[in-house]
Order: sequence, then structure tokens, then C-alpha cells
Amino acid sequence: MPGDHSSKQFDADLETIRSKVLLMGGLVENQFNDAINCFRTGNVVQAEQVVKGDENVNRLEVTLDDACSHLIVKRQPAANDLRTVMATLKVITDLERIGDEATKIARTAKELHERGPAGTLNHYESVRVIAGNTADLLHDSLDAFARLDEKQAARIIAQDEVIDHEYRAIMRTMITFMMEDPRTISAALDTLWVAKALERIGDHAKNIAEYVIYVVEGKDIRHTSYVYTKLDSAI
Repeated sequence: MPGDHSSKQFDADLETIRSKVLLMGGLVENQFNDAINCFRTGNVVQAEQVVKGDENVNRLEVTLDDACSHLIVKRQPAANDLRTVMATLKVITDLERIGDEATKIARTAKELHERGPAGTLNHYESVRVIAGNTADLLHDSLDAFARLDEKQAARIIAQDEVIDHEYRAIMRTMITFMMEDPRTISAALDTLWVAKALERIGDHAKNIAEYVIYVVEGKDIRHTSYVYTKLDSAI
């Protein structure tokens, strides 16, 4: 009976933490979407709100890290329970870093608006496709974490390759712009900075998907080809 009670209490504590992690994920996803919107529109007020909102994400990271640490000390989980807590800690870190990247995009949007137009270079159109794919990847990774869906996680990991390819294409395009019209150098570099932030957000979303597989299957698939063999049965 004491063991049953302890197990139920652990499950309740862990579910409380998971709920707050998903809340953090929602805040980060909104932060990202707002950052892309102000990059598109040049809305300085919204950009400042994104930067300010990062403080809430940072506070949640500290609170949730502390809650996970207390849960480990107090309940001393083992096996799958411990894997779940450790993976949750890593998800929290990745979410905080996504918030940081969204803040970079918002700051760049503000700087571009203050600087004014840069010839024929359309900043938002240059990153529109990669931004949309990254938004989908982030949303799907949070959904996979919420439902612990390893099949969806496998698809997300494979999809990150698309974002990497799009980033490389943007880099080539921006280099061409800078070579053909030196007046666009500053703006092209800012656009590259945003594209790199999007690529990094895709990497963090991929990390979250990898943690889902770690929790469900107990396998650390980082830096392995495991996902590609799993993907065949996931589709």
C-alpha cells in the first residue's frame, strides 16, 4: 500500500510538471509566431512584447527545473519514470532556447524596421517558406510530447532535413544578393540571421521529438540512423 501511494503521488506530481511544460510550450509557440509576424509587418510594439515575454519563459524554466529536481530527490524514480523526468528536463531547456531564438528574430525585425527598406530585398518573403515549416515542426513536436507519440516524433525528425535544406538555399540566395548589390549587405545579413534562428528552432523541435522516442522506447537515438528505419513503419 505505501508503494502504491508513493507511485500514485509520483504520477500526480509528474503530470503537474508535464502540464506546466506544455504551458511553457504554448507560450514559446506564441512567442515564435508573434516574432515571425513582426518580422513580416515591421510591428515594433509587437517585437518589444516578444522580447519582454521571454522573461516569462525564463522564469518557467527555472521553476520547472527546480520542480523536476525536487521530484527526483523526493520520489527517487527509476527505470522509465526516471527517463521521463530526465527527458522532461531536456525539453524544458530546448523550449527556453526556442524562446531565445524567437527573441533574436523580434530584435532583428525591430532593427530592420528602424533602418528602412533595402532595395529589392524582401526580408519576409526570403524566409516565408522555412518559417512556415518551422512553425509546423514546433507545433507537431509539442503535440508528440503531449501524447508521447513516437511515430509522429519519427516523422518530425526526418522533416528537420527539409528545414536544413531550405536554410542552405536562403544562404546561397543572400550571398548572391550581396554580390550583386553591396547596398543590401546589411539587410541580407540580418535575413540570414533570422534564417539561422529558424534553422536552430527546427533543431530544438527535433530534439524534443527525440526525447519522446527516448521516453517511449528507452532508446537514445541521437546521432544514429535509428529514426530512418522506424520511419518506414511510422508512415
